[in-house]
Amino acid sequence: MNLIKALICAVIVASICNPTGAWSQAKKIKVGYSSDAPGSLVTWLAREAGIFAKNGLDADLVRTRTTIGVMALLSGELDFIQASGPVVLESTLRGSDLVYIAGGMSTLDFIFMSQPEIKTAEMLKGAVVGLASIRGASLVATEFALQKLGLNSKDVKFIVIGGTPERLISMRNKRLQATLLSPPTSIVAEREGFNVLADVGALGLPFLHNGIAASRRFVRDNPETARRYVKAQVEAVHLMKTDRKTSVAVLGKYLRQTANKEVLERSYELSSTDDKYSRKQYPSLPGIQTVLDAIADENPKAKSARPEQFVDTRFIKELDDSGYIDGLYKGKAK
Repeated sequence: MNLIKALICAVIVASICNPTGAWSQAKKIKVGYSSDAPGSLVTWLAREAGIFAKNGLDADLVRTRTTIGVMALLSGELDFIQASGPVVLESTLRGSDLVYIAGGMSTLDFIFMSQPEIKTAEMLKGAVVGLASIRGASLVATEFALQKLGLNSKDVKFIVIGGTPERLISMRNKRLQATLLSPPTSIVAEREGFNVLADVGALGLPFLHNGIAASRRFVRDNPETARRYVKAQVEAVHLMKTDRKTSVAVLGKYLRQTANKEVLERSYELSSTDDKYSRKQYPSLPGIQTVLDAIADENPKAKSARPEQFVDTRFIKELDDSGYIDGLYKGKAK
């Protein structure tokens, strides 16, 4: 009888300390991510390192374009999505109930690159510049880079090419004179002789690049699931910043570049800094304002919108106020 009582007490203590223990069933969720790039590393780590599982989440990761992912989020086919600001904010301004619950990457990791013979901004006038799409982060970042170089969109000709691999191929084929690339593709391109004209992130553009979004309806009906997801996000960011070996290994797996260790190491270094991924993961309000300013001409509602309308920070704030996030980094090197 004493042994039985002891076992019961042990189970009760374990359930309090670990609410996602053996007696509770893991919550199945579907998570969308939009880019096979280091910006998605935190989501990959949460899955591969068992952080989702530790927080009672059985996560199925789905690679999807942001526009399709947003539609899937609204229909309930996805529960969370890692997505850039323009598509999410435009959808919300049109009446959807999407909201950011964690910040993801708070600036862009794009590098604006040109053909080897184009070494200055002046030489870029009249050039053909490739975009991922005519709307969204690609256009905003390209126009920002041009502005910082003393040019504007009228000085070049934009054409839509598609994803990062397609844009690099178009650079190699001389179809483009310049375009945005992100690690590891930008590192490969630089090795091939293409010029770096501007590092968009280093130029100081705040931008909600790939925050974690959900529908307000889902958050209202499943607050504990949202809470667990945000905790997993914070823990995965911590792992990225403090466990280089695991991060590089997971990056290599998803980028399918396990043989090119040097490129993976450099990609990790560029993407894991505090200016790219904040430790506390509050959605960047200045980053949202940048998006609102960028879409204001096409959507007048953006002019009067406030960044606070698009975020729900309660779960991050709980972790922050409790000291949990600071505790993760106590005694840890940056």
